[in-house]
Amino acid sequence: MATTRKSYTPGDFELRVGRSATGLGLYADSPIPKGSCVIEYIGVEITKEQEEKSRSKYLFEINARKTIDGAPRWNKARYINHSCRANCEPNIHKGRVFIHAKRNIKPGEELNYDYGKNYFNQYLKDICGCAKCRPAKAAKAAAAAARVKKVVAKKKKTTRKSA
Repeated sequence: MATTRKSYTPGDFELRVGRSATGLGLYADSPIPKGSCVIEYIGVEITKEQEEKSRSKYLFEINARKTIDGAPRWNKARYINHSCRANCEPNIHKGRVFIHAKRNIKPGEELNYDYGKNYFNQYLKDICGCAKCRPAKAAKAAAAAARVKKVVAKKKKTTRKSA
């Protein structure tokens, strides 16, 4: 079976920045086929020293010596949010970052990729709002609310007995 070579030329897809569950996100306004190069993550190249001093939230590490600061608003890819069930994936090719579709993406869908375990554990673990994490958080919150309700009911019961 022959493997197809990945394209590193972004397609001419219609993309728009819009409101998402986590602030702003990047959405497909046209269908994006699986495997397509959607967009390039662009920005200012910075050194490790600059990265360590930076307060930017849009840093994409290319290798041990090079990082891209994608903070400028002309970098539309900066609006791609994290998801534990991502529909895209970043690929580094010749020192550049390209975002590819992991599956067919329908118009209106938000683009997302997995930011990685380290980033997730450091920044997103307790606040991730992706489709995979939301039900788990809702279940935890419901269980905590049920425990509180049980404790309150127990206290009321003991208060009535002692009265």
